[in-house]
Amino acid sequence: MKRMLPIAMSDIHVHLEARHVEALFGRGHALTKWRDLTIPGQFARYEMVEVAGPKGRVGGAVVVGPPRRQTQVEVSFGNALVLGLEVPVRESGHLASTPGATLVGPAGQMELDSGVIAAARHIHMHPRGAQEFGVVDGERVRVRVPGGRGLIFEQVVVRVSEDYALEMHVDVEEGRAAGVVDFQLVELVR
Repeated sequence: MKRMLPIAMSDIHVHLEARHVEALFGRGHALTKWRDLTIPGQFARYEMVEVAGPKGRVGGAVVVGPPRRQTQVEVSFGNALVLGLEVPVRESGHLASTPGATLVGPAGQMELDSGVIAAARHIHMHPRGAQEFGVVDGERVRVRVPGGRGLIFEQVVVRVSEDYALEMHVDVEEGRAAGVVDFQLVELVR
């Protein structure tokens, strides 16, 4: 039996600590919800920031809510090249020994000492789904993308939580290279 799941691509975005919202958008600013994301409880905001590195800048980084414990910037390798940063591939929240950048908002800017990563390919799963797929939290799996440019993604991290709905995430560059269309079905292979 094939184990199929939807895949989606993400572009450059930031998760902000509550105190950094005011630094970038002004005292008392409340972020404006744009749309819900497929991960229950997470949403994209209308607000965007610019990310600046030693060699260049990338604009249009969407702020994703709700606020996090630590500010995190997720970029593609193409973004990192423009910024002049060597970013590690990391799971979300694993920010030790990562480079920093400058975030620029309409009301100010702030320097991050760390927190810029290329997000590891990952699958969000509810515990029931993990049981059905026969996987556990933290396991690394392979996922086959069908089609004319089909390929197999290796080292895809399974993330299991009561708060998750089933969906795989790759960055937009990986997805486009594989011919991915958002929310198409891909196959977890053993």
